[in-house]
Amino acid sequence: MMEIHKHSLPQAPAVAVEVIDVWKIFGKKVESTMSAILNNGLTKAQVLAEFKCVVGVQNANFSVHEGEVFCIMGLSGSGKSTLVRHINRLLEPTSGKIIIQGENIMQKDEKQLRMMRADKIGMVFQNIALLPHRTVLDNVALPLDVKRINRRQRRETAERVLAMVELAGWEYHYAHELSGGMQQRVGLARAMAADPDILLMDEPFSALDPLIRRQLQDEFIKLSKLTNKTTIFITHDLDEAIRIGHRIAIMNDGKLVQIGTPEQIVSNPIDDYVAAFVANISRLKLISAAGAMHPIDAYTGKPSALVNAPRLADTYELDHLIDVSLEHDGPIVITDAEHNDVGYIDREQLLRTIKGSGSKTNEPTHE
Repeated sequence: MMEIHKHSLPQAPAVAVEVIDVWKIFGKKVESTMSAILNNGLTKAQVLAEFKCVVGVQNANFSVHEGEVFCIMGLSGSGKSTLVRHINRLLEPTSGKIIIQGENIMQKDEKQLRMMRADKIGMVFQNIALLPHRTVLDNVALPLDVKRINRRQRRETAERVLAMVELAGWEYHYAHELSGGMQQRVGLARAMAADPDILLMDEPFSALDPLIRRQLQDEFIKLSKLTNKTTIFITHDLDEAIRIGHRIAIMNDGKLVQIGTPEQIVSNPIDDYVAAFVANISRLKLISAAGAMHPIDAYTGKPSALVNAPRLADTYELDHLIDVSLEHDGPIVITDAEHNDVGYIDREQLLRTIKGSGSKTNEPTHE
């Protein structure tokens, strides 16, 4: 059974990143292609056939809150890595706006962009490209060296972030002496050494063995809670997105198909493409009582059954509801944070939710 690491954001957090109407078209006839898409509604296949251009990102819109882990996932070629490279303008969008902490970065020149990347945005790639002639410590300290931070402060900062990723003691080793998982931790430490407000992570664990990958996911979850970094995390693995993300955006053919919490995505896939992704995901530790219950005023049985029913908070997961249902024949009453009766679950509804045809979670969301 997949373990879900749930973590909540503070109430009404500020927006750290906004992507507004972003398009990316690759090819030589970008302007005429863009005009034809907007005026004639051409599909991606039609654009390729008529203009020999490739639509990488189609009208992307989303926002990421401060401290949020926002996962963008999709199959190879869906546009997720292309999209994330627009956020620090490693790729220039064909059209649209990108707002970082209230600033429109499309208005920044090259010097201002370099400063923003150095100070505000760190990036971790799948291929982290450690410098083989530098020690682990010096690899981690590299962004501070570029910023002309003095040697003592560089060393102290590098030692601190290496300890955070559990690599204390490896400071003076070289990349070829480390395992793949350890090298990936060095890459994460290097990105964090400059203390950026925002982390962009492009499939950082995808090349690792499953056990090492899970261990690094666990370490990332702990690190995310500790540092509260705003993170945009790219992955092709829904299990990974569910384990680490506050919200998930699913891409297909350059489009953001659905955005929502893991519970919303799994419970209410918006189309067949998303449904295929979530088909084999266990709901037992993902869907809460709030997402499975009927409204309390919809109950049509004997009132005494509700009076004598066990009561559980709406945050309880399905596996706990199953345990209670095995010991109690009637409905289970669900209560909110103020201990008010807000819903009920009977065995039929519980089974339908486990199967995937009975959840009452909020409808799929778009941004």
